[in-house]
Amino acid sequence: MKKILILGGAQVHCKLVEAAHEMNLYVIVTDYLKKDESPAKLIADKSYDIDINDTQEIVRVCREEGIDGVLTTHLDPCQKPYQKICRKLGLPCFGTERQFEYLTNKHMFKKICRKYGVDIIPEYTEQDVYEDRIAYPVFVKPVDSRGSRGQRKCENKEQTLEAIKIAGAESSNGDFIIEKYLGDKEEIQVTYFFINGTPYLIRTTDSFHGSGKMRNVITHSVSPSRHTRELKEDAHKKIVKMLKEIGIMNGPVMMQGFYDDGIFRVFDPGLRFPGVDYERIYKKVYKIDLLKLMLEYSLTGSMPQVVLDEDSVFLNGKQAGILFPLISAGTIGKIEGFTELKEDRRVISILPRHKEGDTVEWTYDISQRLCEVDVLFEQQKDSEVLEEIAAKIKVLDENGQDMLWNCC
Repeated sequence: MKKILILGGAQVHCKLVEAAHEMNLYVIVTDYLKKDESPAKLIADKSYDIDINDTQEIVRVCREEGIDGVLTTHLDPCQKPYQKICRKLGLPCFGTERQFEYLTNKHMFKKICRKYGVDIIPEYTEQDVYEDRIAYPVFVKPVDSRGSRGQRKCENKEQTLEAIKIAGAESSNGDFIIEKYLGDKEEIQVTYFFINGTPYLIRTTDSFHGSGKMRNVITHSVSPSRHTRELKEDAHKKIVKMLKEIGIMNGPVMMQGFYDDGIFRVFDPGLRFPGVDYERIYKKVYKIDLLKLMLEYSLTGSMPQVVLDEDSVFLNGKQAGILFPLISAGTIGKIEGFTELKEDRRVISILPRHKEGDTVEWTYDISQRLCEVDVLFEQQKDSEVLEEIAAKIKVLDENGQDMLWNCC
């Protein structure tokens, strides 16, 4: 039996473990968390409590265990360590060191976007702030963090200087980005999947944010995006050319962007799948398991020659919705509705992020999400479907008070 090591034990990695088991692989999962705090470890054949950044120790374990392949597919912090581990072991990796740098470091990403004419958000420097050369509002964020952490909308110089400190502290190298604020524009995400050099656009989605202090957090999304055909006419062609030029051959690439009066401006890339359960939705519609393709590649260095539908982004006329119910600060006393949701044929998956007994702080980022609910339904008013799904969920604190925010 061949052995695969999965880097990262988050809930989103469970489907990778499941796919590996369906392929009769022996699965080992590692991250720094204890087993009961790392969902993918609970269903793996074996696990280690080794930080994903301790690549030297992970390489030692891989050699000791006789690992045949290493893979991670959904979270930015895992991607660079994954590439280093594969390189040291001489195992297949779906990206090079340079490609991961391009698609995790926002400064480098902007540089290649400019080279290939891919539209980006106008940017300012710290010197511009000090010399008052900025048109407010602006948006300050770390150069390589995730989950809305360290991000701030700023209305003046004082707020911007404070936001720079916060963003720098959240970044792995202290770097940050100051951009024109486009938070009032529509947000779009795109995902590509490459098979032996051929790119397929497999997902577009319109994302919707919370209000007030939760305005940086996506509360729900709907696929395909209402702007998909327009995007394919222009921005798609530029993005594909750029990705081909930097040598992407196999695997997923994702980007977030704003629809700015007819212009698709990208701002956040990833050489990975988005951290949601869309692959299950894609499999439900097209009977193709993208994760098994990735697992096969990690073991052999060769991607199966599968031809995807060029229009698969349209989900055969269906719509997909992802719901992220938000909860306020407090200790969760009771969660209701998950059993009912699992019986709803439209619900493809539920990924819990909190459980009864958890104490939730005010962080105003993705830590405020109770769970992720992935839904597939016939085309209709998506807001009605998501509202119906959301209405089934109830969260009470230890005093019986409602903890849910209105999120769609």
